[in-house]
Amino acid sequence: MMTSFFDQFMSPTLMGISLLTIALVIPWLFFPAPTSRWLNNRLLTLQNWSIGKFILQLMAPINLGGHKWALPLTALMLMLLSINMLGLLPYTQTPTTQLSMNLGLAVPLWLATVLIGMRNQPTVALGHLLPEGTPLLLIPALVIIETISLFIRPLALGVRLTANLTAGHLLIQLLSTATFVMTSVLPPVAIFTATVLLLLTVLEVAVAMIQAYVFVLLMSLYLQENV
Repeated sequence: MMTSFFDQFMSPTLMGISLLTIALVIPWLFFPAPTSRWLNNRLLTLQNWSIGKFILQLMAPINLGGHKWALPLTALMLMLLSINMLGLLPYTQTPTTQLSMNLGLAVPLWLATVLIGMRNQPTVALGHLLPEGTPLLLIPALVIIETISLFIRPLALGVRLTANLTAGHLLIQLLSTATFVMTSVLPPVAIFTATVLLLLTVLEVAVAMIQAYVFVLLMSLYLQENV
């Protein structure tokens, strides 16, 4: 039994063993497996078409050297999208509401883009710390500010994803609790809250999709600056 609304974000355990790994693996089982036939079914055709359009849009502004990132970024998008969507179902757990997991995804990828920029074009990478035409007196302050901005990027990525999903889940939990309580006390109010809950659920589905896309899009922008 839940004693707090935040209990829904705790990692599920069975006999003291965390089930977070299962929550990360199960969404991949819902994707249709490719076949060796000339003609695929409609679901697989739609999946391949969607992935192709996504890769085309994501890689269009990036130089040719960064196109090797198409596979990991697409896999990251599919993982975040499936986890966020399945986390809206009853009796499930959303791993992306854990800040530690989101930072575990954001920090290594961000660090990889920075190291690529430092290795391939160190002058351009360091030039991002100081805008062109800066007065001499402002150079030390701007270098410090831009350095802090650079290192805060992965934190912003992780916090953004965590905060949006956590807020949506909390609102759904609050409204569902209010609907359950008001059903026997004030039925008209319960009908209103149920309607708002339905609309909020639709909005949360859109948020789950948008936040997965925004996470990968920002990562591609960081990659674009360093290739």
